[in-house]
Amino acid sequence: MCSVYEMAQSQQSFLKQEAGQLSREDTLLKMADHRSSWSRVLADNKLILITLSGVLLGVIIGFTFRPLGLSSDSLMLIAYPGELFMRVLKLMILPLVIASLISGSSSLNAKLNGKIALRTFVYFLTTSLLNAILGTALALIIHPGNPTAESAAHTELLRDTTPLNKAKTVSLMDSVLDLGRNIFPDNIFQAALQQAHTVYVPKELPGMVGNDTELSHTSAPVMASSSSASASSVNLMEWSAEQNVEWIRIVEYRSGTNSLGIVFFCLVFGTLLGTIGRKGYVVVQFFSAIFDVIMKMVTGVMWLTPIGISSVIAGKILSVDDVGFVMTQLAWFIFTIALGVFLYQWIILQAIYFVFLRKNPFRFYLGLVQPILTGFATASTAAALPLTFRCMNERLKIDSRITRFVLPIGCNINMDGTALFIAVASIFIAQMSNMSLNVGQVVTVVLTSTAASMSSASIPSAALVLLLIALSAIDAPINNATLLFAIDWFVDRIRTTNNLLGDCYAAAVVEHLSRNELKISDIDAYYKDDDITSDDQCEQDVNGKRKLSFPNSVILNVEVSTPVSNT
Repeated sequence: MCSVYEMAQSQQSFLKQEAGQLSREDTLLKMADHRSSWSRVLADNKLILITLSGVLLGVIIGFTFRPLGLSSDSLMLIAYPGELFMRVLKLMILPLVIASLISGSSSLNAKLNGKIALRTFVYFLTTSLLNAILGTALALIIHPGNPTAESAAHTELLRDTTPLNKAKTVSLMDSVLDLGRNIFPDNIFQAALQQAHTVYVPKELPGMVGNDTELSHTSAPVMASSSSASASSVNLMEWSAEQNVEWIRIVEYRSGTNSLGIVFFCLVFGTLLGTIGRKGYVVVQFFSAIFDVIMKMVTGVMWLTPIGISSVIAGKILSVDDVGFVMTQLAWFIFTIALGVFLYQWIILQAIYFVFLRKNPFRFYLGLVQPILTGFATASTAAALPLTFRCMNERLKIDSRITRFVLPIGCNINMDGTALFIAVASIFIAQMSNMSLNVGQVVTVVLTSTAASMSSASIPSAALVLLLIALSAIDAPINNATLLFAIDWFVDRIRTTNNLLGDCYAAAVVEHLSRNELKISDIDAYYKDDDITSDDQCEQDVNGKRKLSFPNSVILNVEVSTPVSNT
């Protein structure tokens, strides 16, 4: 009996030891899995963490070196790596836009391209209008314009600034007409270097050689090369309203890529390229290869992101004369813009995404952290376009045909943050001037902000020029617009994130709405590629039968005939 009891005790102790070993092994396995999961998270998000560290490093360097009073040469050297980083990003924009639009639109049929374009433009127009309404409502509720701060701000910020109301500014009609001129360029090569815009010049300038007819038809800059002409026209701002100068409208070309014209040409070219069948197959593959090469270049540039972003932010912080004064005088305006951006990004955009896709919108938002930080640092959606493509295609798995179609277009006409900024800034300046806006003027601000934002360029501080159009529409003083130049370096970065996210969410929504057409297009492309492969691999022999052009290959011609009996 004792032996049986001892055997049971020994067996129990053995089982306990074995259970303890198993529990320890399970604990070690769980710890290993936990560590591996953390390592996977770090590996998947290492570029995001590196980009975020670049932003923080730039802020730290900027505010640490401000008290030292660095010379202009030192500031230039600090900002130099960021300048090179921006130049490399801008270098890839034009080939990326051309290759993505042509390869993307050629992969879809013309009817599907029309449907996607219509959905895209309706989405862009709706979201721009929503941002303008949001900005107007916030400005009316918060009332950021403080008339008592106007004199102090002008004394500190505008002592060397020339008033803006002494020269005639362009109207909303001029801006819309310039939009049409840029969409339909007369020279595609010139569109890569210059863009058309309307300017007003005095009808008669003392000492200028030539007549009004020659002046009104010229597309060259107004300033002449002679000394007498340049002396009289070197600064058109000096012409005051008391002189009753008659202004005439001319169309000039200024430096800068006409992205709208290039986008329109590439869309038409790519759509028609997809309709000619196998003759255009090589051209489509050519532009697809260019797109792949550019994306590989983007992968290499991404590792320079922390250095470039930290240099850009540090240089911008160090170049501002008095950050504290600017932030104090215009704190409520900055708060209104930031609140509008926060509400749009975290509530309106997420609601739109959930309503259409029925998925977790915040997971989609977190997948765009890296292009958001890049857009914030560079203040340009165009500069962040290469990184946006990479995240949308590889990380978020959005159909590349949609991203190649929507993102370049949105980069040029979808300016949600700009619509918000123009609406808030217009009412802010009106409030500073003690203007009471009626319902008609408020509606004018909303519509003008929406229209002006869609004609904005994807370059830094483009909204300040369009702000003058909105101010002219409600007869607000244009002089006060110069107040915003002091803080636009910061506000521009905030609203750029709105522009970038608007493009990305538009691509996701348009892809969901076009999923059935994309499936049909996949089926058509399968048979189309099969026909192209068959046509490429086969040729006609002398008897008119198809045979493979590859060596050491056999084609079996099976003929069905009636068997003949021997009997």
